[in-house]
Amino acid sequence: MIPLRDDNPTRITPIVTIGLIALCVLTFLWQMSLGAREEAAIYALGVIPAVILDHARLAPELEWIDPALTPFSSMFLHGGLMHLGGNMLYLWIFGNNIEDAMGHARFIVFYLVCGIAAVFAQALPDPESTIPMIGASGAISGVLGAYLLLYPHARVLVAIPFGFYLHTVSLKAGIVLLIWFGLQIISSLAAGDGPGVAWFAHIGGFVAGMILIPVFKYSDVKLFAPARASSPRRARKR
Repeated sequence: MIPLRDDNPTRITPIVTIGLIALCVLTFLWQMSLGAREEAAIYALGVIPAVILDHARLAPELEWIDPALTPFSSMFLHGGLMHLGGNMLYLWIFGNNIEDAMGHARFIVFYLVCGIAAVFAQALPDPESTIPMIGASGAISGVLGAYLLLYPHARVLVAIPFGFYLHTVSLKAGIVLLIWFGLQIISSLAAGDGPGVAWFAHIGGFVAGMILIPVFKYSDVKLFAPARASSPRRARKR
């Protein structure tokens, strides 16, 4: 199930959401320019659970930054064009409304905190893992968790693959996001050891977003709000 767009208008221009997408794209282009050194960049700038939890040390030639900073740097690295494209699609569709609900500055903090929570949700169950984690998925999962509580009645147009045919249907955001979250749980139970998708990071980020949204949102933004019609943008008072 691939989300294509939602019908949830915003009141402000989502400059942070746009900026995050731009940074991820530019970082990916930089990764591609590295050639054979890209793997070194992933180990140096990605999150390695054993390293951040002090069970191992990076080789000196890979200590590009303090390991404590890798939860931030890892959010802008991606493992391929599909990984990048999928993450940016979700961020573009759902991020603008969460930014609208809390303002630009708070959205930056919210996004980063959800990303850090996702990192530790993945790292703590396997603290001696030496597999690097990269990608914006954990932080974006926090955005999805927040969207579920704020706008479950908004409509989301999704594409459902049937072989080579894509069927489009409009569903409530709550249904789309609960299905997404359920798939993360099922996938985490089925996944084995070794490289792959950081399912626990997705789950941790999603739960963090649900927990944090009541704290970060504007006071006049209500949880479980009904769907709203399109309206002209206007500034929101703090």
